[in-house]
Amino acid sequence: MSQNVQLITFGKRESSLERSHHGQDETWSQSPLYRNQAADSTERERFLPPVKLDPGWDSMMESTISKKSSTAQLIDELEKDVPDDRYHIVYLIMILQGIAVLLPWNTFINAKDYFENYKLQSHNVSNGSSGSTTLDDYRTNFMSYIGMASQYPNFLMNIINIFVQCGGNTLGIRILTGIMVMVSMLVVTVVLAMLDTTTWPETFFWITIVTAIVINAAVGIYQNSLYGLAASLPMKYTNAVVFGSNLSGTLVSVTNILLIILSPSQKTSAIYYFVTAIVILLMAFDGYFILRNTKFFRHYMKLSLLKKQEFQESNISNEPFYKILFRSFGRVVRQIYHLIFGVFFTFFITLLLFPAVSSDIRPLVAPYTDSFAVYWTPVFCFLFFNFFATLGNLATVFIQWPNSRWINVLVILRIIFIPLMILANFRPTQRSLPVLITIDEIYIVSSALFSFSSGYCSSLTMMYAPSCVAPSDSPIAGMIMALSLAFGILIGINCSRIWGFLV
Repeated sequence: MSQNVQLITFGKRESSLERSHHGQDETWSQSPLYRNQAADSTERERFLPPVKLDPGWDSMMESTISKKSSTAQLIDELEKDVPDDRYHIVYLIMILQGIAVLLPWNTFINAKDYFENYKLQSHNVSNGSSGSTTLDDYRTNFMSYIGMASQYPNFLMNIINIFVQCGGNTLGIRILTGIMVMVSMLVVTVVLAMLDTTTWPETFFWITIVTAIVINAAVGIYQNSLYGLAASLPMKYTNAVVFGSNLSGTLVSVTNILLIILSPSQKTSAIYYFVTAIVILLMAFDGYFILRNTKFFRHYMKLSLLKKQEFQESNISNEPFYKILFRSFGRVVRQIYHLIFGVFFTFFITLLLFPAVSSDIRPLVAPYTDSFAVYWTPVFCFLFFNFFATLGNLATVFIQWPNSRWINVLVILRIIFIPLMILANFRPTQRSLPVLITIDEIYIVSSALFSFSSGYCSSLTMMYAPSCVAPSDSPIAGMIMALSLAFGILIGINCSRIWGFLV
């Protein structure tokens, strides 16, 4: 009877004949009875499935042997069975997050008139001419100061993001922390708007600068974490963040114009203006909790973790990480150096003129010098820039010309906007150089083209970079381009003060 029981082990399976051969003598193995029993056992093996004595141990062994293939198989199954983004909830939340990312920067620069002509007036200082001179410098160059206070922390966070890769479950914590820090600093800004600062305007200036530094350090954390989160979703969700960032400036500009029309005073207008920004940030805060509870989002987060696990399993190199990183950076830079220059120079020219120069250009003739004068800068500087830059970004979806080889020709041609703005009515009460462009419509058209080309060239250079390198190098190319973008902004803002000395 023992010959009819089939035992399954992890080793090589022996037939009934082989097991019997070890326990029987040569005479019995040659007998007809033994041969008949062996034939019955062999025939039974053909039709009966093997009996697994311990399925748990069997499964554990299979998992140990083919762990990598099981992970890849699970990834394939998840990629084939993707849930729907119901009502486009995830897409809309990513747009909202993109709006929130650049909200503090747009909020501060659009409040130019509030800071310069309300809070930093020279007559508020009663301690002699030295204080007035210092305050006049703060007021005249406020856009440059606020730009440096905003972009230095942002640039620093871009560098940290390249060399200190923080991911996993900390992304959500960093996003929420960044938003709450931004909200806290904007609350401080609202309180300052409520207070009478006429006797301490210089102190108000430095509190505002420190507030801007803290806010934009939080923006750097928030922005890097948000793009890391969006990278786990399909590409259109990253584009949703980019679109939201472009839309942010337009919404802030429109809000500023409406509050100028509806509010009775600059103080009231500023309070409602900053409170509106706080409300949008709180909506983004709540939106994250909705986002992480959607089936669509959880699906892609699980898929991202599995892909990371698969990569770790396949990475058997013992070479130090920093050597792999620097070799990859060198390879990518050699392939896209022209695009690195393109995105740097695009933002260098843009921040060289906006907002430090464009916000100080004044109208020359009616009707712009009449009752419309109060709306000149909010409309033709801030609204124009944000709206036409957004159109430039959207245009790249339909038109991608010139190609990556010749894009820098268009980038360098943007130098022509420097004389078009500097020779317009820039700082008319302080300049000694003559105003050569005396037609307001020339500046208006130039402002629209300047803004459109900024959005168009920046989008094209950022889009071309990943396609010029191997797919495995695309994330590195993106990080290098983002660093070059931030560097262009930083250098442009620092150089923007030269125009005041020049004219």
